[in-house]
Amino acid sequence: MPRKPRMYMAGVPCHVIQRGNNREASFFTDDDYSFYLECLKDACKRYRVNCHAYVLMTNHTHLLLSPESEEGISKVMQSLGRRYVQYVNRQYKRCGTLWESRHKASLVDAENYLLSCYRYIELNPVMANMVGHPGDYRWSSYRANAQGESNALVTGHAIYSGLGSDKESRLHNYRELFNTVLSKELVHDIRKAANFSMPLGNNRFKDQVEKTLGRSIGYADRGRPRKES
Repeated sequence: MPRKPRMYMAGVPCHVIQRGNNREASFFTDDDYSFYLECLKDACKRYRVNCHAYVLMTNHTHLLLSPESEEGISKVMQSLGRRYVQYVNRQYKRCGTLWESRHKASLVDAENYLLSCYRYIELNPVMANMVGHPGDYRWSSYRANAQGESNALVTGHAIYSGLGSDKESRLHNYRELFNTVLSKELVHDIRKAANFSMPLGNNRFKDQVEKTLGRSIGYADRGRPRKES
């Protein structure tokens, strides 16, 4: 059975998930996390992809990326996988695959869902009961997006930039978003779209994706979009 082609569109943000093979650990020491982020930064720069948010969990990663070209994200993930897997295999004297065969990729309706995706990604360590606050987790973009910590990897999306007229107001307003709990329905929508590599958005957005790609994307249901909370 042929694989369903992934959907990428230039300038459209995409929620990308990559899981360890058999859900096994992909990171073992702080050096591993640091090297992965260095590889990601290099690949994003080389292939002109902006990284808005990320979190590195023990056995999977979440990235929120916007490519300048349709093939940008694929090239980033290929480069990232190649470099990081070679590093792990050499470092731990192992061989074979580290990741599941294919990463998941979900186009995001920026107008209606982008900031919720930011929050979902950076709240992963909290939802996994690893920390009590996203700022307590070192391997995510929260400290850059919410606290202003210098991070050469992170580029604010235009909607993020619109949270305030200056840096301090943006940081404050972004932190305020985390005072509201993501609804179970919204979390379900984000996970469902990501797990099936389907667009996350309202009907207008899904129609736009179909028109741009020139093919049916075959989503299971349509309906009113959930509001960002």
